[in-house]
Amino acid sequence: MLKEASAVFLFKFEIMQVDFAHKNVLITGGSRGIGKACAQLFSELNANVIITYKSNKTLAEEVVASLNPKQNHCCFQLDVADPEAVESFYQDFQNQYKHLDVLVNNAGIFTEHKIETISYQEWQQAWKQTLGTNLTGVANLCYFAAQQMIAQKEGKIINISSRGAFRGEPDHPAYGASKAGLNAMSQSLAVALAPHNITVGVIAPGFIETDMASEVLAGEAGEQIRKQSPLNRVGKPEEVAHVVAMFASSGLEFMTGGIIDLNGASYLRS
Repeated sequence: MLKEASAVFLFKFEIMQVDFAHKNVLITGGSRGIGKACAQLFSELNANVIITYKSNKTLAEEVVASLNPKQNHCCFQLDVADPEAVESFYQDFQNQYKHLDVLVNNAGIFTEHKIETISYQEWQQAWKQTLGTNLTGVANLCYFAAQQMIAQKEGKIINISSRGAFRGEPDHPAYGASKAGLNAMSQSLAVALAPHNITVGVIAPGFIETDMASEVLAGEAGEQIRKQSPLNRVGKPEEVAHVVAMFASSGLEFMTGGIIDLNGASYLRS
């Protein structure tokens, strides 16, 4: 399925000469779901793919082993919510890779914390963890990537947001807030970094069929979730990966600051 999707992408975008040969692409949360699909697609497009994982080293190494062996792929352990870990990671990254061409901020968490039922202590913890990973962590990754890209005088940053930034997340309010903040931050950075030939793009997916979502989709809620879209299905990680690769491609720099909805018309905003 992925190879077929990749072939379609390569065919459709041949006129754009999409080729990431000799490019280093860093993807956070690259061991599964959207991050894994991005890693596999960028490998098909001849990039060196570097993924981060929080705890499951075996899974990350399996992803790296599945990529095209002709390129220089690698994985790093990283808790993006830890500022010191982010700084240490970038030092290690720069020792191994001398330039960073594309950063894909995909790692994130989605923790339920209903205000009607949760304790104040649990409420505080949910906000701290969610904002630390989904917003502050991304901001720190963008900071170090920007320093390197400014020195290179070019680079591309793609941040994975969510439709929840626009429609609200009543059972996951910190998640919705973190993604709304991510959108605003990304657009601010797009303006700040444009003079340095660095673009910043945002993709806001709806419900995506990942390993973590499989149990929910197989349960009673699955049918209702699929009916949210007039396509009567949820999105595929490969579909998000295609848009990520588009944002990262040369010739589309004027898209900087843009937020692309990818939700199967399940939520339409004006």
